[in-house]
Amino acid sequence: MRNPELHTLMTGLVFGESPRWHERDNRLWLSDMGAREVIVLDLAGKSEVVARVPAGLAGIGFLPDGRLLIVSGGDGQLLRREPDGSLAAHADLTRLAPTYWNDLVVDGRGNAYVDNVGFNFATGGAFAPGSIAVVTPDGAARQVASGLAFPNGMAVTPDNATLIVAESYGARLTAFDIATDGSLSSQRVWADLPGAHPDGICLDAEGAVWYGDVPARRCVRVREGGEVLQTIELDRGCFACILGSADRRTLFMMAAEFSTAAGMAGTRTGQVLTAEAPAPGAGWP
Repeated sequence: MRNPELHTLMTGLVFGESPRWHERDNRLWLSDMGAREVIVLDLAGKSEVVARVPAGLAGIGFLPDGRLLIVSGGDGQLLRREPDGSLAAHADLTRLAPTYWNDLVVDGRGNAYVDNVGFNFATGGAFAPGSIAVVTPDGAARQVASGLAFPNGMAVTPDNATLIVAESYGARLTAFDIATDGSLSSQRVWADLPGAHPDGICLDAEGAVWYGDVPARRCVRVREGGEVLQTIELDRGCFACILGSADRRTLFMMAAEFSTAAGMAGTRTGQVLTAEAPAPGAGWP
């Protein structure tokens, strides 16, 4: 399938990550990990910074009441943005692992799943397996999965029954069953992706997953089992994607030039790109 028409909604980011569509205000929220800023962007391209996280910003996600959760990855804290814009402590993750907390997805019950890379990727540290923690609405945190090869983007199906995580170093999407208490079980390969490095992901209403791939400079739609349905080629790495807008048929892609994680500091090659998708978004985020 040929590339759809691409549009550039925003430029000047260091590198955008963890895009989230907020249906209540009809805007895109994202984290600029390089600038350590949470940015809100409307469909006309107007943006504003709504939070700064000095310790190191990672994933974001919305609680059912609309408040934003922010992973402060450098100090192992999960923060909550209150209606007045202030940041409050939601959970302390340091007793599970001190640092390298990464992406986040909040399910329909208000449980937040946060993954831990397992090693210092940014400085070229030696590989170690990563994990996933669940934080319940009352702020209690516990580990629910381990042994993952660089866990990255995550998504939850509309029935709150399945969590899918991208293993960037495992070249696969991995699924778990979700129990009513937030526990994960029945780990299995959802899609083998030979040669790929899946990063941020989202689900659509036909049960397919979109994933960003930084080294391959593309955004890919795949069904369970691994069949590739569509590939969007880009001129720079794709870090994450989300389906949004009023009908959830706009694919927002976070793209930036990439050599090494350390080499991205201070550069501003990050863009928000959009394209029309064949099916609307579903589930979380």
